[in-house]
Amino acid sequence: MLKRLFLALGVAMVGLAALVASRPSAYRTERALPLAAPAEIPFALVNDLHRWRLWSPWDALEPGMKRHFDGPIAGPEAVYTWTGNAKAGKGRVTVLETRPYELIRVRFERLAPRPSTSTLDFTFQPTAEGVLLRWSQEGHLSWLDRARSLFTDLEAQRGEALDQGLKALVAVSETEASNRRERDALIKARAEEKAQREQAPANEPPAAPPSP
Repeated sequence: MLKRLFLALGVAMVGLAALVASRPSAYRTERALPLAAPAEIPFALVNDLHRWRLWSPWDALEPGMKRHFDGPIAGPEAVYTWTGNAKAGKGRVTVLETRPYELIRVRFERLAPRPSTSTLDFTFQPTAEGVLLRWSQEGHLSWLDRARSLFTDLEAQRGEALDQGLKALVAVSETEASNRRERDALIKARAEEKAQREQAPANEPPAAPPSP
């Protein structure tokens, strides 16, 4: 009886291992949202790693986590590392490639709690209203992650993070665009007022001579 039990257990383990091995090892998740702002605004928010705290879904896990920056302020070879609580973990972001207002490619490394490496692509497609912002994440799953995918929808988890980040990025970008329009309108109004004041004396009739 015991021998049969061990045999059945062994067969089940072999079957489970074969099932895990059959799961795809590569993945790609993509989300997109329209944005009513010029591409230069979201591009700068992604390209400058110091500004990720304004929209990144991973930064939102622990706003007070420790951050460190290396390399240039923005663009290729800029590096951002973080250390947070058990949920935020540890990680490293490195900008690999940028094409102004078209593409930003980033290497995203999770160092803890479950190490992984993926590539993030941000693309900016002009539209009549502003830009269509696309964010994709692709990489390879470890054997353990493939086993987890039997019981957990990892695609949905990744998609939820991208959706959250995109919504925050859109909100921050559109707020900045609105602030710029208000500032430009104020500057224009003040310039017009100044021009009117400067022209007023020239348009007034000459003053009458004083009475004797």
